[in-house]
Amino acid sequence: MGKLFGTDGIRGEANRYPMDANTAFAVGQAVVSVLKKPGHTTKVIIGKDTRLSGYMLESALESGVTSMGGVPYLVGVLPTPGIAYITESMRADAGMVISASHNPYQDNGIKVFSGAGFKLSDAQEEAIEELMLGGKLPEMVPAPHDMGRAYRLDDATGRYIVFLKNTFPRSLSLEGMKIVLDTANGATYRVAPETFTELGADVTVIHNTPDGLNINENCGSQHTDDLKKAVVESGAAVGLAFDGDGDRLIAVDEKGNEITGDQILVICAKMLKDEGRLKNDLLVSTIMSNMGLSVACKKYGFKNHAAKVGDRYVLEDMQRLGGVLGGEESGHVIFLDHHTTGDGLLTALQLLAAMLKAGKPLSELAKLMDVFPQKLINVDVKSKPPIDTVPAIVEAIKQVESDLGDQGRVLVRYSGTQNMCRVMIEGPTAEVTEKYAQQLAEVVKTAIG
Repeated sequence: MGKLFGTDGIRGEANRYPMDANTAFAVGQAVVSVLKKPGHTTKVIIGKDTRLSGYMLESALESGVTSMGGVPYLVGVLPTPGIAYITESMRADAGMVISASHNPYQDNGIKVFSGAGFKLSDAQEEAIEELMLGGKLPEMVPAPHDMGRAYRLDDATGRYIVFLKNTFPRSLSLEGMKIVLDTANGATYRVAPETFTELGADVTVIHNTPDGLNINENCGSQHTDDLKKAVVESGAAVGLAFDGDGDRLIAVDEKGNEITGDQILVICAKMLKDEGRLKNDLLVSTIMSNMGLSVACKKYGFKNHAAKVGDRYVLEDMQRLGGVLGGEESGHVIFLDHHTTGDGLLTALQLLAAMLKAGKPLSELAKLMDVFPQKLINVDVKSKPPIDTVPAIVEAIKQVESDLGDQGRVLVRYSGTQNMCRVMIEGPTAEVTEKYAQQLAEVVKTAIG
């Protein structure tokens, strides 16, 4: 792993290295240098979520791009997948997103998309990083008359909404369907209500008043209590929760139960399979997916492949194996027939389409997959030595695996974006799962916490 780029771009506390103005300026310069083509002006789309620090980082990125002769187009607040879409449709050379996704407001990040709308390859990220850390950027800048100029793209939101509506089957209508949206005080706060309203839904929105500091705060895909309450109280058919940058979806059924990303994957895979659209009969998930997902895949006759954690690895495996649907239990779902990256709004529309086609409420569709009891404990750690080099942890994992047998599984891995070790246990009952997760988390805390 590079010194700056993690599993999802560069991330850290805002106004502190590496999420400071100097780094953002250098990213802007390096992206133009790495992605520019001879005799061609490098166009870069720059968008952000609603964090206060987005203003500072946006200005710094814009400065970096123009100083290297590139032309930035500023789209303002737009979900990450919207920025990927605009980048591809404008035939730009790169798209840059200022967001730390589901993290709290004090964090921020920079993700980079290629002109085709896909996240950059490891090799491209390494080349950018090398330039940034090598100290050569100042001597690479062009003459004053070759600097770039910036433009503001005012209609990006409208373009993205049209794209989203076109992914929803024309034969279906949301007319009169009651939907509650939780926009996490984040990047979907304008786009989501407009999209679903334009498709005819009866929309109620919560957590859609961003102030720069309340993004993801007790709301959105990570915290669904308010959404559950709103769905039950309003008698809605479904609740849809997005994260801060809009690339994830977690749903709530009409009874107020949370529907996981894994269940959404199974529901959508079954819809595509029934319509002959599940290419190669394949669903790509990750090693973090619930055991119930692979059981459901066998039951409905499609294959399941578990990728490494991280949407970029899910996408790589989908492309390699010829799949059109893949995602993570966190609600990050990729419909490759429609888009190049995970998109919470697009996923929500496909889920609603599955409900309408089946003529069943979400609580019924959720039963397509039995969720095994799962416990995830995040342990803050001071360092991240490879797990298999810490004898105490290795021994404890072996013991729990032996106790669970084929009734469960153990997964211990580091977060790609935070100083955290994730301890995940699945087991036959909630009590057993809780017991082993606490036991293992204690060992991790003692060994490296």
